[in-house]
Amino acid sequence: MNINIQPRGFRTANAALRRNPRELRKLQKRGLQRIALIGINIIQDRTAEGQGYKDGAFKPYSESYAAFRRSKGATLTPNLEMSGQMMAAMTSKANEKRAEIFFRGKDASGKAAYNNQTRPFFGFSRDEEQRLLRAFERFIR
Repeated sequence: MNINIQPRGFRTANAALRRNPRELRKLQKRGLQRIALIGINIIQDRTAEGQGYKDGAFKPYSESYAAFRRSKGATLTPNLEMSGQMMAAMTSKANEKRAEIFFRGKDASGKAAYNNQTRPFFGFSRDEEQRLLRAFERFIR
């Protein structure tokens, strides 16, 4: 599962790159790496609070799953974290043109895909996209 970080205002940053290509191209990959890490932090922090990127709070766990979590000593607030392995497997990579956030390993990717169907967490709201864009623009200035 991949997300390409290309906020709507990305054209502004690309225009700045064309103005002074030598200096800014050196910064472009590092800037994209940085916003990918910021993006990971946004997703992890929001998810830990039990919030999705689309509709606010996650829907509650079913009664049977809540009982299972209670028996394991886990929180009953939906935060998609039982062992922490799925969220810890979230990583990123970047080249000069784009950054991707993804999950390492087949197990973590499968868990994330399943969880994202019922409780959408892997993405960015418009406000978050703007935050990523501003971080990128600050970096390349």
